[in-house]
This record gives sequence, C-alpha cells and structure tokens, in this order.
Amino acid sequence: MIARRLLLIVSLGILAACSPRQVEVRTAPAQQTQISLQVNNNLAQAVNVYANSGGTDTFLRQVPANASVTIPVQGFAPGSTVSLKAVTIDGVHNYSRANVTLNGTYVFTLP
Repeated sequence: MIARRLLLIVSLGILAACSPRQVEVRTAPAQQTQISLQVNNNLAQAVNVYANSGGTDTFLRQVPANASVTIPVQGFAPGSTVSLKAVTIDGVHNYSRANVTLNGTYVFTLP
C-alpha cells in the first residue's frame, strides 16, 4: 500500500516535470539611442570633462592634451538638456557650454 502511494507520487512528479511549459514570446526591447560627446582638446594639458544637470556634476572622462576622444554619455536620456564643463588638470581654466541638448554626438571643442 505504501509502495503504491510512493509510486503514484513519484509518477505524478515525473509527469509534472515532463509536461509542456508555457512559452511567452516577445520582441526585443528597443535599443536606447546612443548619446556621445566628442571632445577635441586642443590644449597643452589634459582636462576632466563633466555633464551638469540639476546642479549635479557627473564626471564623464579625462581627455589627454592635444587629443580627440568620443565619450559615451550614460545616465542621461536622449533629449536631456545639460551644461558641459571641462576643467584643466591644474584647475586653473574652465571651459563650458550651457543648454546642450543630448542627441547623437555633440562636438565640444576646447578652446
């Protein structure tokens, strides 16, 4: 009697494990538009580049002297309006652009 019950329980477990499963098919989520900032640093020293939104500076990257670098901008939605700031490594010079709308690639040339 106990063996029969045990056999019945094991059989039900196997049937449940082998039964077809419901599959949900969806399309892939739309890829977010890539936003980037091309910094053309024509200065003789490196700069730290920031995006400012709502009074908060977000560090993006350090760009070497006499270099052009494309920086992916993450954490901001396409169409966001920010201020860009580049500060020389020695902290003496600041370069900024106000009211920049982030769409595609924005070119920020220094100076």
